[in-house]
Amino acid sequence: MLKKLFITLLVGFLSLNLYAQTTNSWIRINQLGYLPNNKKVAVWVSKETNTVKHFELRNALTNQVVYSNNAGKAFGEYGPFKKGYRFDFSKFKGSGKFYLQADDGTRSPNFNINANVYDGAADFALRYMRQQRTLFNPFLQDSCHTHDGFTMYASSVGMPDSTRVEVAGGWHDASDYLQYATTSANATYHLLAAYRDFPNVFTDHKQSNGLDGKNGIPDVLDEAKWGLDWLLKMHPTPNIMYNQIADDRDHTRLRMPGQDSLYGRGHERPVYFIDGNPQQRGKFLNNTTGTSSTAAKFVSAFGLGFQLFQAQDQNYAAVLKEKAGTAYQYAHIKPGVTQTVSVKSPYIYAEDNWVDDMELAEATLFQLNQDPKHLEKALNYARQESITPWILRDTANHYQYYPFINLGHYELVKSADKKARKEALKYYKQGIEQVWNRAKENMFYRGVPFIWCSNNLTTSFAIQCIWYREQSQDKQFEELEQANIDWLFGLNPWGTSMVYGLPSGSDTPVDPHSAFTYLHNYPIDGGLVDGPVYSNIYKNLIGIKLNNPDEYAEFQSDLVVYHDDFGDYSTNEPTMDGTASLIYLLSAKENESKKKE
Repeated sequence: MLKKLFITLLVGFLSLNLYAQTTNSWIRINQLGYLPNNKKVAVWVSKETNTVKHFELRNALTNQVVYSNNAGKAFGEYGPFKKGYRFDFSKFKGSGKFYLQADDGTRSPNFNINANVYDGAADFALRYMRQQRTLFNPFLQDSCHTHDGFTMYASSVGMPDSTRVEVAGGWHDASDYLQYATTSANATYHLLAAYRDFPNVFTDHKQSNGLDGKNGIPDVLDEAKWGLDWLLKMHPTPNIMYNQIADDRDHTRLRMPGQDSLYGRGHERPVYFIDGNPQQRGKFLNNTTGTSSTAAKFVSAFGLGFQLFQAQDQNYAAVLKEKAGTAYQYAHIKPGVTQTVSVKSPYIYAEDNWVDDMELAEATLFQLNQDPKHLEKALNYARQESITPWILRDTANHYQYYPFINLGHYELVKSADKKARKEALKYYKQGIEQVWNRAKENMFYRGVPFIWCSNNLTTSFAIQCIWYREQSQDKQFEELEQANIDWLFGLNPWGTSMVYGLPSGSDTPVDPHSAFTYLHNYPIDGGLVDGPVYSNIYKNLIGIKLNNPDEYAEFQSDLVVYHDDFGDYSTNEPTMDGTASLIYLLSAKENESKKKE
């Protein structure tokens, strides 16, 4: 009897001891899952200084150990954690459902390893793009913003302020209802490039209006054409181009998109003309210096659209090619950057670079006509901004360096010119090395700064890594590449995916900064939220107040915060252009899995 009592007490003591060891330790995983032949890493983190020496990968159905390995290098303090390890199980090539367990008893959630973990993910994210549509919105099955709009700053082309123009269409930019040509053109380009590069990934389940029903066109092309059609309206004639619809007066009250009446003209909204000069920004002017940044984005979207649509609609393709030419001329009216306009608040898209946009425009035109002058001009622009500035500075203002990836370098790599290819790959590698030098110091391999929209930067950087690896066959940054993808799907301090509803049944955003969810509990499937920001940024933003207790409170730190709360527009608001970039990334991963089957 005493022996049994001793054993019982011993087991109880060991259980309590094990619990004490593991309550402040977690194993973060990619909740979407891992491809069998790719890098597979999880991260063990702890708020204590305890040590682990090895881990096991176990079958989730049988609890059988299928692989074990040493814990590897210990990483020091990062964010809320005092210690961490990267558990590498890449050598295991099997498929199934598994979990990881460390020798301190810490256990991960279950996760999948198989060739299908990315299947349908890109199409899933397209749901958010359709939900962001203006004019007819297929999610609401109703129309909105049908009266846009009236001009501002267009008197130089014979249109006094408040002249009526017809520019309805396109996508809402984020959870507000502003529309920006610069983000829309970039989003359109990413959708077109996703189909160009990975056509077998996408399906056809929707009509062109976004409602159910096949129309013989992959849904991603339907969505890209929605963007192109709006860009055509925003550049109706060679001497007219608009930069945005609406402004921050949009933020006056929470409402659904069909309820706009905020600008003193009924349901019409202001449409800002691109004149290359500073325009209103509350009490101040923005820092616009020219016409190039937005106009060049039009060139690349129209040019790639021409390439993809010429086989199925020659008339439409011809219009796109013509508009690419006139947009190119518009970009040269006044070399420089076009920033957005704000009336009441200090927040704008303060884009500060434009030579990367011109590089992409020149590379796109070279693809259209093979004129070597365009290739040489593209290379000259590439040399002026060989590395996207946020990578070098490890910081930036809001959308200061946009797009967050130099798309022109990739088009130069694809140009088949050996000189251009070698030079562009060198620039990509130099940028990746800059991030790696920061990332290798922490257990998450985090080298992307926590500025506003950090998830967009993370997505873009992962794409840059993929392009470099595939085009150079250099795999030395493969784990860094995968770490950035894993981060988006839960391998981060908070253990949450940053994509609404993906993967299903996992920890994903449920309370985003969105009127759709806040007012009506409508899901915003596929939306990529802004992502974590430095704590000092969060503390200094206007009007942020959490509406509910913070479920991630124990994982916040003086370094960085993320909140799944409607009140935090800085970390939990989805963006249209970020989601479009994510669609490219997910289509690349799904295509990769199909090649390895």
